[in-house]
Amino acid sequence: MTSLLKSARIAIGLAILTTIVTHQTFAADSTLHLKRVNLVVADLDRALTVYRDILGFQLFAVHDSTPDSYSYPVFNFPKRAKLRFATLDSASEPRSLALTEVTRVRLPKRPAMHLVCPVIRIANLDTVYAALKSAGLKVVEPQESTTPEGARFREMAFTDYDGNLIVLYQLSDSTTGNGG
Repeated sequence: MTSLLKSARIAIGLAILTTIVTHQTFAADSTLHLKRVNLVVADLDRALTVYRDILGFQLFAVHDSTPDSYSYPVFNFPKRAKLRFATLDSASEPRSLALTEVTRVRLPKRPAMHLVCPVIRIANLDTVYAALKSAGLKVVEPQESTTPEGARFREMAFTDYDGNLIVLYQLSDSTTGNGG
């Protein structure tokens, strides 16, 4: 048996095991769990240059919506809108971020004040900050802060191409745990 075939069998076995464990976790665990944030974007490919290429999320899947997609009534999209979805994985959570591309209709202008934003822990704040600035995105300078529990971290914010506000933070080297 070739090493490639052995590797493929191991990968398939791990995928099956992961599916079983994930299913058991969902079935057995009834605690509150925030699964995913969904951001509406006008151009999915452009958005992926930020979330995949700069922030480091891994693309899980991209697919077009069906005419009876649950997203139409949930997000109040008109039926003439065309939707395309991408789900992205982080290192610690499968499908932790979703991007919904909306075309054929004009997206509403974003309000001057941001009302909601995801907060994402990253490991390379300075590198990401520089990349976001180079991409021409609006960024807020990083600053250092401390949680009520005493964990030290640096944070920054940026607005993506579609006006979605994102806060990023990096724990200080001496801090462990989830922080932020």
